[in-house]
Amino acid sequence: MKMASLQDCSKTDFSYFKSMPLDELLEEAASKEPVPGGGGIAAMTAASAAALVEMVANLTIGKKGYEQVEPQMKTIQQQARTLRAHYLKGIEDDAKAFDGVIRAVRLPKDTPNRAAVVQQAFKDAAIIPFTLGKDIFTLLQLAAQTVQYGNAWVITDGAIAAMNARAAMRSAFYSVRINLKSIKDPAFVHTMMQSILDIEEKARHVEEQVETLYANR
Repeated sequence: MKMASLQDCSKTDFSYFKSMPLDELLEEAASKEPVPGGGGIAAMTAASAAALVEMVANLTIGKKGYEQVEPQMKTIQQQARTLRAHYLKGIEDDAKAFDGVIRAVRLPKDTPNRAAVVQQAFKDAAIIPFTLGKDIFTLLQLAAQTVQYGNAWVITDGAIAAMNARAAMRSAFYSVRINLKSIKDPAFVHTMMQSILDIEEKARHVEEQVETLYANR
């Protein structure tokens, strides 16, 4: 989420982001438009990681010597495919959240309940990337399984999927933190930060596991 600029979001329908050609999406990200920003790019990175997990699973299914893990790989392939679509929608969700913040902070000062509306907008803008980061942990676990059990010829792709998932998770949580700075509800901020710390600790453990698995295969 680009917080440096509060220029107009001239568009209100951001569903087209998930179907844009990659080069056009990156051009949009590089432009002066406030979205897609960091949160949207985090979601896109997660989607690319999910695609790599799918690839490793697909290249393991039906291969000689991997018959015992084929049911597991089929499950991983299906889960990763579902997650990929979910993450792509996250690009749109992040843009909507940013648009909500901009609209809230630009309400006239005498708008009834303006302060509450602004606070809710920032909470929504924190919840969206938090949910993304939390959901990416599932993908990180799937990637670890592909490194451990997948076709040995493509375990590097599984490891890259894990590292991209990890980067996407950390990026999403950065988007959470920037919004928490504008939230005046201490209990909400504390709960959100504690959850992030808990997920990050689990993710670091999985990342270390991936490194060990990759080194020993």
